[in-house]
Amino acid sequence: MTTVQATRSGDPGAPASPPPPRLTRRQRLSHWDYRFAPYLYVLPFFLVFLVVGIYPMVYSGYLSFFSWPRFGPSHGDSVGFANYAHVLQDPVFRKAFWNTIGIFLLSSVPQVITATVIAALLDTQLRGRTWWRMSVLLPFVVAPAATALIFGSLFADKTGLINEIIHTLGLPKVGWHSNRFASWTAIASMVNYRWTGYNTLIILAAMQAVDRQLYEAASIDGASRVQQFFHLTLPSISPTMLFVIITSTIGGLQIFTEPRLFDTNLQFQGGADYQYQTLTMYVFNTSNSSTDPYPRAAAATWIIVLIIVTIALINFGLTRLLQRRSER
Repeated sequence: MTTVQATRSGDPGAPASPPPPRLTRRQRLSHWDYRFAPYLYVLPFFLVFLVVGIYPMVYSGYLSFFSWPRFGPSHGDSVGFANYAHVLQDPVFRKAFWNTIGIFLLSSVPQVITATVIAALLDTQLRGRTWWRMSVLLPFVVAPAATALIFGSLFADKTGLINEIIHTLGLPKVGWHSNRFASWTAIASMVNYRWTGYNTLIILAAMQAVDRQLYEAASIDGASRVQQFFHLTLPSISPTMLFVIITSTIGGLQIFTEPRLFDTNLQFQGGADYQYQTLTMYVFNTSNSSTDPYPRAAAATWIIVLIIVTIALINFGLTRLLQRRSER
């Protein structure tokens, strides 16, 4: 019987295997670095997120069940769901909800469609495509406040460039700040101007990752460019499209800067009749009200969170359903 066989058979007379070599200090440090370094790299983010993200959310949820006078030193007695009932029964909140939905539909839907079309054009052998790819991101670099002020002047009711062009064509001027749908359109145009290029680059990066041999095979089989786009490109970039749709949904329902600065003199908070006040503007105005401003603003915030999560889940389900149908 050999030494290895004796060791495996458990023979007490067999010689013991030598102990593993002891790791040096450098090797131990290298082992710990391999195991714990990734967690240390992301730890600062989670610590900051815990302080400025999680804690305010938890505290706002706690505060929404109490009463807190505007100039009171601290919150008072518990009022249960009274703050939530007040917000849901407020007609201004209902106006803000439909305003947000209207602006969201006029911005996010055309934005994703336009970004996809532009990305498909930039994915071709276009002359100067590097310059065009850089140029689509320029609107995103402009400060949101500057964009809102410029577009607010363009869509001015009396002296705006858009109304001057409309008047030149013999059409009546549009009340961009007084008409509800017109104000939605003007604000949505700001959002589309700023975010379309950003989403274009994300979708373009996904398109460039698609294997080019698939397009060559599709061309050999006689598929046209349009057929390749709908039956090859879109199914291949479906995870990225889902990401863009979800993020644009969340961003569209949280819009604040554009409608806040749409009225250049800042006289009204969302219009004289709240015709373009959004949900986040409602929270801002509620926090500056006279009666229980902070608890009611906190309650409105959590209602908005539930609305965003619900719509995002619906978007997610519809997108996944369309993906499965396209893959069949």
